[in-house]
Amino acid sequence: MNKSKKSRKKWMWVVGAAVVVIAAVVLVMRGRIRSSIAEAAPQDSQIVTAFVGDLSANATASGRVVAQQEAALALSSSGQVTAVYVQPGDVAQVGDPLVQLDTAVLERAVASAEQDLAIQEANLASLLAPANAADVAAAEASLANAQASLNRVLAGPTDEEITSAEANVRAAEADVASAAARLNSALPSGNDEAIQAAQIELQLAQQTATSAAEQHSTILVTEPSRFLSESRLADMEESARAAALQANADLAAAQESLDELLNGNPNSIGTAQAGVAAAAAQRDAVQGQLDLLLEPATDAEIAAAQSVVAQAQANLDRLQRGAADWQITQAEVQVEQARIGLQRAQQDLTNSTLVAPFDGLVTAVHVSEGELASGVLVEMVDSASLEVVLDVDEVDIGEIALGQPAEITFEAWPNEAMASEVIAIAPQATQESGSALVTYEVSLSLGESDLPVRVGMTANATLVTAVRKNVLLVPNGAISTDRDSNKITVFRVTTDAQGAETVEEVEVTIGLRDEQYTQVTGGLNEGDQVTIGYTPPTQFGSGSGPFQRPEGDRGPFGG
Repeated sequence: MNKSKKSRKKWMWVVGAAVVVIAAVVLVMRGRIRSSIAEAAPQDSQIVTAFVGDLSANATASGRVVAQQEAALALSSSGQVTAVYVQPGDVAQVGDPLVQLDTAVLERAVASAEQDLAIQEANLASLLAPANAADVAAAEASLANAQASLNRVLAGPTDEEITSAEANVRAAEADVASAAARLNSALPSGNDEAIQAAQIELQLAQQTATSAAEQHSTILVTEPSRFLSESRLADMEESARAAALQANADLAAAQESLDELLNGNPNSIGTAQAGVAAAAAQRDAVQGQLDLLLEPATDAEIAAAQSVVAQAQANLDRLQRGAADWQITQAEVQVEQARIGLQRAQQDLTNSTLVAPFDGLVTAVHVSEGELASGVLVEMVDSASLEVVLDVDEVDIGEIALGQPAEITFEAWPNEAMASEVIAIAPQATQESGSALVTYEVSLSLGESDLPVRVGMTANATLVTAVRKNVLLVPNGAISTDRDSNKITVFRVTTDAQGAETVEEVEVTIGLRDEQYTQVTGGLNEGDQVTIGYTPPTQFGSGSGPFQRPEGDRGPFGG
């Protein structure tokens, strides 16, 4: 029993000594740990706390300011420009006139089209209107006359018509006889005594005319003297000249009388001959009418008379029943064609004025007054619909989505930022000839601003490609990546109840990352402390102690 007590005391001393040794080892190791942390960590290393916050990822691109709505305006018709109402830099409202062409020809075309439409509408109205009593009565009378004519053709002439035609022939023959008598009376009929007397009268008249002419000539060559004054000679010359004129007239009359006795009066003979010819022609005409009246009607004459009856009957039927459907349809088509022609002429007149299609800014004017309008005349942009079009690299386009927020700055004002968002993404890439760079056009909205933004300005944009709200974040410097093992870790610092700090490497999973922070999706909790710039000591292993040694290294105590 004493041996047992001695053995127990010896064991207790051994245990106590062991505890003392272990405590000493712990104290030594804690000192070494603190020393190793101080030795391993550089002077700029720090401990930070994982926290919950918001994170966003950005992409940058450059582009240009363009107008969502722009127009190169031209007229559909050509003509001389009479007025240009705008110049570059002017602001125009929708509908404002910009350029005016000469409208004289176009106005005449509208007036002509209006008249054509009125005529066609009147034609249609006449077809649709019922016939009045006067028109029907006139058509019935025409039909009665045509039927009577046909009946006469079929029945032949009446006794009265034959008697009248024969009387006309006899009267014409009497007219021929009368004309012949007048011709006979106009022919020469003088006897020898009358002719001889006329010849004597002609000789006497010739002698008288010769004597008067000689006397007149003598007076003309006589000089004034104390016996014959100049005035006396003038009176004598006047009397002699008058006597000579009268003698010549008497001579002409005597010659005409002799000619009539010998040949007759030419005028009277011509008139009489014309009368005989006219009377004979009239006689032949009435004789032909009598002969025609006595002949039976031919088939052609009967057919012609029947055609007149049919036409008169058709006119009466049309008046009584109204126009046919096809006539009304044709007239309606003509009215519609005339209306279309008027609309076209009016549109041409309207198109002679170039107007602003939207509210905007005039950027160019390519025509002057007096020139012929052709091609683009005015260029405009909608200054209220400006946007920024970016050229985004194809490697970044997958991160861009409609509605993403963005921030815009301009080369002209690099310190002025403007909020924006993505409003359009081109479905097709653009690639310049000879370049391997593939880009997509991304449009950003451009709201109201005090900056005088103009089309064509260079713009730089920062686009928010992703946003994470209320996520666990640590500084980027706290993240370590082992590319060989493809592991991502942090060095987490923990403090025990006695205030001892322990650093351990913890594998984590990460998400979004920006220029400062990384999202931690697993392996850490809010409030955990991690180190930045920490290099772990190499003399400790990976056991369960505060600083574990590498595998296979049992530490200073062996075991």
